Formats: sequence, structure tokens, C-alpha cells
Amino acid sequence: MTEARSEVSLGMPQLPAPAYPAEVRARLEADAKEVIARYPGSRSALLPLLHLVQSEEGYVSRTGMAFCAEQLGLTTAEVTAVATFYTMYRRRPSGDYQVGVCTNTLCAVMGGDAIFDRLKEHLGVGNDETTEDGKVTLEHIECNAACDFAPVVMVNWEFFDNQTPESATRLVDDLIAGRTVEPTRGAPLCTYKETARILAGFPDERPGAVAASGGAGPASLIGLKLAKGEAGPQARVVGPRGEAPRDEPQKGAEHLSSHDAPQQTSASDPDNPAGPAAEEGE
Repeated sequence: MTEARSEVSLGMPQLPAPAYPAEVRARLEADAKEVIARYPGSRSALLPLLHLVQSEEGYVSRTGMAFCAEQLGLTTAEVTAVATFYTMYRRRPSGDYQVGVCTNTLCAVMGGDAIFDRLKEHLGVGNDETTEDGKVTLEHIECNAACDFAPVVMVNWEFFDNQTPESATRLVDDLIAGRTVEPTRGAPLCTYKETARILAGFPDERPGAVAASGGAGPASLIGLKLAKGEAGPQARVVGPRGEAPRDEPQKGAEHLSSHDAPQQTSASDPDNPAGPAAEEGE
């Protein structure tokens, strides 16, 4: 049993969380009031409020959790339960750029594991650790619904698609050096604190940021267009890594997989109707 757990088990009170400076608290209270007003029940504002305090310190501190509890009339235990459940809330100081490497199945087999191993070695940090200069925190992340672009690296939740160990290494070097980095799609990159404020529900006021936010990429949308019969005369076929894509004639259903093509089922095949299930013992 650790010393901290021993204190809790003996009923020893913890020290109160340090308070925000007066000017910081006044600013956060004004923002919190705006956030809470969006919801019919104040406790529904807890998630955006946690992002709000994270935008102040770069992580959710004890001070931030105490602030949220006070604003919403909750206990610190209720706030802590939420802050420790969701991985987007950091629990200790971290870097300006959260570099997440997807290591779920598809990204892993497409090179995600190799990218993660390379970055650990290159940066000299492990999972959920931050470089000494405070610039980059490295972590492996769960699927972010970008499997068409595997392997995917995310920086402050912006997409960097079709990465390799070499391109990911250049990416973190550029971040550390302060060079401009452009996501593959989506809004321009900003710091983790700025990202947290946007996630709290405040507008991204950078010029052109909203217009650049975009949506799903063409590799994701082609399947939807095929299903709706809206695909154009050409289908883009992605070859093996390292080869250029090529165009092939689009002939509608001929390009669908056997799973997508119409199947001969009891509903569509009158010659083979499905009768009632036989009772056991008949």
C-alpha cells in the first residue's frame, strides 16, 4: 500500500487544491457562465468545462477540477470520476503538441507499430511521456475512424494520413523546431491549449480556420457514392504503398465486393423460400 493510499485509508484529509489567481479565475468564471447557459441542466456542462480548464493549464489539475465542481454544484469526486475516465483529459502537464499514433489493428499492420517504435526512439520518450523541451507528448491512440488513410498520426486531434516512420520523424522534428506543419485535412494546426478551448465550444477565431475544417476524405466518400449510385465515370484505385494511384473505368455494381452485391436470400429468391423454423424433436 502506498503512502498516499495509507493516508486516505486512515481518513487523513487532503490539502485543498491551490486557487487560480484572481484575474484567471474571473476570466474562467465568465467563460464558464457562458458554457453552462447552453444546457438545461448545469451538470451537463461538465465535459466542456473540463476542456475549458485544460485550455488554461494544458491539463486538468486539481485546481481545475475544484473549479468545475464549484461552478456546477458537484463534488470533486464526481468531477474526478469523469476527468479520469476520458483520455482526452490530461492529468499532468504535457506538451504543446499531443502526437498520437494509431496502433489499432489496421493502422498497426499498415505500419503504425513501426511508427510508434521509431518515434519513441527518436524522441527518447515512452508512451504518454513528454520531451524535455515540453514541445511533444507521445501516445498511442485508439481508432479515430480514418482507416482508409492508415497508418494515421494525429497531432492535437488533426489528421496526418498515410504516414511512414520517416515522415512521422520529420513531422515531430518540424513541431519541435517551430516550423509550420499542415495537417493532411481539416483545420490548421494549433497548440493543445488552443485546441482545448475550441473543444470547450468557443469559436476558432483564426482566419480561414472554419473554412478549412473540411470533412471526410475522398477515400471515405467513394463507398457512400457507390452505394447511392452517384460515383463518377472513374474510380481511383490505390496501389501498393510506393506506387502511384491509377484510374480504372467505373462500372457501378461490377466494382462492388461480393459482400455488397445483391444476394440470393429467401426474401428475393421465390424458388427457395424459408419456411418456419422446425421445432426441436420433429
